Amino acid sequence: MKPILNSSLPETSGIEFRNFFLRSALRILAKQSGKQSDGRKRPGTVVKGCDFTRLFLLLSFILFNYFPLAAGGQQTSEASTANLLPRRDGQHDFDFEIGTWKTHLKLSSRNRHPFTGPITWSEYEGTSVVRKIWNGRANLVELEVDGPTGHVEGLNLRLYNPDSHQWSLNFANSKVGIMSVPTVGEFMDGRGEFYDQETIDGRVMLVRNVWSDITPDSCHFEQAFSEDGGKTWEVNWVVTDTRVKDQADKTQ
Repeated sequence: MKPILNSSLPETSGIEFRNFFLRSALRILAKQSGKQSDGRKRPGTVVKGCDFTRLFLLLSFILFNYFPLAAGGQQTSEASTANLLPRRDGQHDFDFEIGTWKTHLKLSSRNRHPFTGPITWSEYEGTSVVRKIWNGRANLVELEVDGPTGHVEGLNLRLYNPDSHQWSLNFANSKVGIMSVPTVGEFMDGRGEFYDQETIDGRVMLVRNVWSDITPDSCHFEQAFSEDGGKTWEVNWVVTDTRVKDQADKTQ
């Protein structure tokens, strides 16, 4: 059995294949209807209505079967290739933060009541100690700062999920003693973004944590809330960390 498309066809794109078949179909119709190549009718011939029916069916088959399948096949092939690519292993993404840091915290007055009232900022100074757990697949952060409201202690347990290739961040304040809803995400191109959904001040909001400006001796962190599904964000917690170099080796 001969293949429908033989090796004599040019290697072209799907659109060029479509045009090739259209030209072929018109030539076939011209022969069957008695028309010359320039479209004029040959003397003594009669155009049959069934020729137009055959042309319609042929063109319909080409346009709605062959061409979409060719395009769809290409998309399927590209998707299959993408699925075969190995996923990025992010289990050491937080290794940069292992050690002791001098922490400068700016806290918004609207942290507990977002999007209401005027914004004022309070500043706190202290330290953050980050310890590696499970060879980097988890770590524990102990935060201690002092500011206008007194002494603040916080803890963050970060866990890496090898199946999803994502981290979950679990924060607790010593005054409450309960883990918050974990924010989940990953690092891409040196920037870490983590999200969750929480009820804050009686309203459901998105929460976003972002790490940026990462260097061996400094990093920047922001927490923000959104009440419109992520269209706009209100930052309420800003941290700038600077490494305490002479203490770095004691926590590893």
